[in-house]
Amino acid sequence: QVQLVESGGGLVQAGDSLRLSCAASGRTSSRYAMGWFRQAPGKGREFVAAISWSGRGTYYADSVKGRFTISRDNAKNTVYLQMNSLKPEDTAVYYCAVVLSGLVVGTLEDYDYWGQGTLVTVSS
Repeated sequence: QVQLVESGGGLVQAGDSLRLSCAASGRTSSRYAMGWFRQAPGKGREFVAAISWSGRGTYYADSVKGRFTISRDNAKNTVYLQMNSLKPEDTAVYYCAVVLSGLVVGTLEDYDYWGQGTLVTVSS
């Protein structure tokens, strides 16, 4: 079992920056990949970014490429999502998740554990 707790969400204006954090506990000895997804009101959950265990492999959705950066600190069992140049369409609940196999993927079904989410609201 892996428990995930997100933090850092909030209300910001368009163009602002925000950094999300996700702390993992439990089965943290596994070399898992981690990812961020988001779900806007009335829409399905969509992939945002993923990162390998080492941190050297990353993968982004086209909608956030160049604006968002995923990183991790394995000593703290924490993954981060730095979000710059935020847009109103980035408004969503952001979830972090774990892939125990270590694959860096963007498919929701490949993720084994999920956090409860943190709300990001971007006003225009």
